[in-house]
Amino acid sequence: MLTRRRFLETMLAAGAGIPALKDDGLERLLGLARRVDGRLPADVARDEDFWLGIQQAFTLDRTLINLNNGGVSPSPRVVQEAMRRYLEYSNTAPVYTMWQVLEPEIESVRRRLAASFGCDPEEMAITRNASEALEIVQLGLPLERGDEVLTTTQDYPRMLTTWHQRERREGIVVKEISFPVPPPSQDDLGDRIERAITPKTKVIHFCHITSLHKWLLAPHGTGFLYVRKAKIERVWPMMAAPPEMNANVRKFEEIGTHPAANHNAIAEALTFHEGIGPERKAARLRYLFQRWAKRLEKLPKVKILTPYDPAQSCGLASVAVEGVDVNKLVASLWDKYRIIVTPIVHKEFSCLRVTPNVYTTTAEIDRFGDVMEEVIRKGLPA
Repeated sequence: MLTRRRFLETMLAAGAGIPALKDDGLERLLGLARRVDGRLPADVARDEDFWLGIQQAFTLDRTLINLNNGGVSPSPRVVQEAMRRYLEYSNTAPVYTMWQVLEPEIESVRRRLAASFGCDPEEMAITRNASEALEIVQLGLPLERGDEVLTTTQDYPRMLTTWHQRERREGIVVKEISFPVPPPSQDDLGDRIERAITPKTKVIHFCHITSLHKWLLAPHGTGFLYVRKAKIERVWPMMAAPPEMNANVRKFEEIGTHPAANHNAIAEALTFHEGIGPERKAARLRYLFQRWAKRLEKLPKVKILTPYDPAQSCGLASVAVEGVDVNKLVASLWDKYRIIVTPIVHKEFSCLRVTPNVYTTTAEIDRFGDVMEEVIRKGLPA
């Protein structure tokens, strides 16, 4: 893992100086780095001076409050500049600069991503988003009529759509189990899945939130697919690859002409991510979640649908308000208060999904809490 000092030196050397800070910016950032070294992540999560330095590394519109990072997140300045630099270089002579110079550098990105996520580089494909990665597997697994796919009613809609297309087209059977929100425990979830398994079950599908342009803060349009070496040959790529690539994870990257800038700039996002520290980032996101959720849960008609258990939650969380139309609430939060959240309308529940990120300030979180208290007390404006 990068040391805090090395992280800051790398940022500044790469041109990611923080203009919002004065000339003593480097000294101040190095001072912050020294102060958090050796401290517990939960302690650093509450250190607003430290997070101010992180917040200033982004190019944001602070006239609005963006609490929808579960869809896509802004990248820090250093990542934007790297992507811009690669794109400009690509356009000088793309048949050479993009294909022969920049594209081979995907292997360095692959090695770094694999090291960060704890797998062999030969088991990791770099994709354009998490949906593409999942659909490669969903559409590439050989299944026969009557084979069962076990998932949940709350999986990502695009993934459910993919399975149901195979159901219509090939006659497989998709079984969706439901579970209460919030779920009582991980064991309860595991038991529900186990009870639904039959001799015809061929796939058990449930999502884990790792998308690169969300929590890693990588360029928009980046993701990855992990496939264990022994399984690569059994999964067909979504776009055709020659037979000599059957056992090569790179067959899943055979998508035709594409920009090298996006996936190469993942390296800068990894440097930024590792510099903050995954444990510190997770602790900060849980702190922001609990800051607004524990305040709102005291109000009448409010139900927090996300467990506080750190094994079951981090920065992405949902809240329901009894008797309030969630779409109207989301529209009001934006129109009147310039707060961005996401409506989730499910056949089993409806709620607001609230997802801050490392650039989110506690003042913004508290403003969201103030507004929600006002709405719940007075009702939605006419």
